[in-house]
Amino acid sequence: MSDFSNEKEQVVKTCHTLLERGYLKATEGNISTRIKGQNAFAITPSNYDYAKMTADDICVLDFEQKSLSGTMKPSIESGMHAAVYQTRPDVHAIIHTHQPYASALAVLKMPIPALFDEQVRFLGRSVEVIPYAPSGTGFLKNNVRKQVKNGNNAFILQSHGVLVLGGEAERAIHNMALLEKCALTYLLALLTEKKIYKIPFAIREIAFAKLKADEKKFANG
Repeated sequence: MSDFSNEKEQVVKTCHTLLERGYLKATEGNISTRIKGQNAFAITPSNYDYAKMTADDICVLDFEQKSLSGTMKPSIESGMHAAVYQTRPDVHAIIHTHQPYASALAVLKMPIPALFDEQVRFLGRSVEVIPYAPSGTGFLKNNVRKQVKNGNNAFILQSHGVLVLGGEAERAIHNMALLEKCALTYLLALLTEKKIYKIPFAIREIAFAKLKADEKKFANG
């Protein structure tokens, strides 16, 4: 039976990368990766310092959240991660953080429109707000499951933080950085109180078509 060592190492590597770049702090947020060929995923443990985290600390759960490996308590948001993997076969990595600029929009309940073609190419037509529900609850899990069906890869969790998806860990990290850049740009533009221009509809749809092609590739990969 697999010890899931590759997936566990990937989760730790992703955590350390995000920690170094300032998107994670202490124990906030959670990271996971899909177990290839199985209805399972590896996820960070609950309330554990990322700076100290090793592969032995990572939990592996099936989609019903039954433990397959690991001795620590898994993240409280494990159900949310399972819902995404069940709904989106193209998603192989999930990052949830409380990064500041995008989280500012979370408390404003403010989505990010299609500001840049790069944004749509990787994140989706817009960064939508998933309605509030308490952390770790079935209500949040169901809200997330419903919203991620639209094919977008970045979402704002109302009064909570952000959720970013990727077909691989590197893409998820890229998407997280892109989201924070878009959030900061949007907040600065809002401060001017001037009209904010979106990219043309035709360009948006071309960029989104490329994203959908990527998702099909990852789903069949």
